[in-house]
Amino acid sequence: MGKTGGKTCILIGAPVDAGQKVAGCIMGPAAYRTAGLMRALKDLGHDPCDAGDVVPAERRPLTTTNAAVHSLPEVVAWTEALARAGQDAMKRGMPIFMGGDHSLSLGSVAGVAAHAAEVGRPLFVLWLDAHSDFHTPETTQSGNLHGTPVAYLAGRSGFDVFPPFPAAVPAENICLFGIRSVDPEEHAALLTHEIEINDMRVLDERGVVAPLREFLLRVEAAGGLLHVSLDVDFLDPSVAPAVGTTVPGGTTFREAHLVMELLHESGLVTSLDLVELNPFLDERGRTARLMVDLVASLMGRKVFDRPTRVFA
Repeated sequence: MGKTGGKTCILIGAPVDAGQKVAGCIMGPAAYRTAGLMRALKDLGHDPCDAGDVVPAERRPLTTTNAAVHSLPEVVAWTEALARAGQDAMKRGMPIFMGGDHSLSLGSVAGVAAHAAEVGRPLFVLWLDAHSDFHTPETTQSGNLHGTPVAYLAGRSGFDVFPPFPAAVPAENICLFGIRSVDPEEHAALLTHEIEINDMRVLDERGVVAPLREFLLRVEAAGGLLHVSLDVDFLDPSVAPAVGTTVPGGTTFREAHLVMELLHESGLVTSLDLVELNPFLDERGRTARLMVDLVASLMGRKVFDRPTRVFA
């Protein structure tokens, strides 16, 4: 707990852009700072600390059999550094990883998993994303390693050049929420795992409340730690345009806030990724501000507390 009675939040900048090919994610951490993430947390009674930007580990010559894969040494270097930063931050409070593309989660979740194993508690992962990110370095056709973190944390083979994942997250502890873009190879692989999949068809039929509460009840019953990975493309691009992987048909403004409010009410979230924000593609900071507002909802801001935002 923080000095104010709220949570001690450790903001960790992860200016990672090696996991994909659209320039701009490197500016993500600065955009979150500019959009007022620190102030929003303080206003809610939390005790935030900005740990600055992580520096990647030393790059080593690394190769894989898949010629499409690019930036492998860079991504592995980031994974090593972010895993160390995440494990250390978990001992002090709630890490919030400000990205950076989604390959940062290769490291952030590894660090959180190492801490979970250390304290003897199960880790659960809620993946708020348009994509399942279930490729491996061997199966990706784009070569973009931001599409591989879920496979890594679930223990799929094909990550030999990466640090061994501390303790694979059991498939039943992983929930993909809001997905709507899955490659055929990923689809086939997902069918062999017991990962909970709440795609947009499920959310259209059931809404966001019932499936999310069901997952949260399992986390609570197990006494688990909950890592949430929030990708900008979880939202519909009409409300969050600053992402290089836009997929129509995402969650609405209110649906996304409702998810965050439910997560806050559960009291279960112990770590958070904010990924794929590309300020170069934004409209006067619109998406960065929305992401900060979503974090505020996750951390306790109520609907009737939300200020009116005026764009001059």
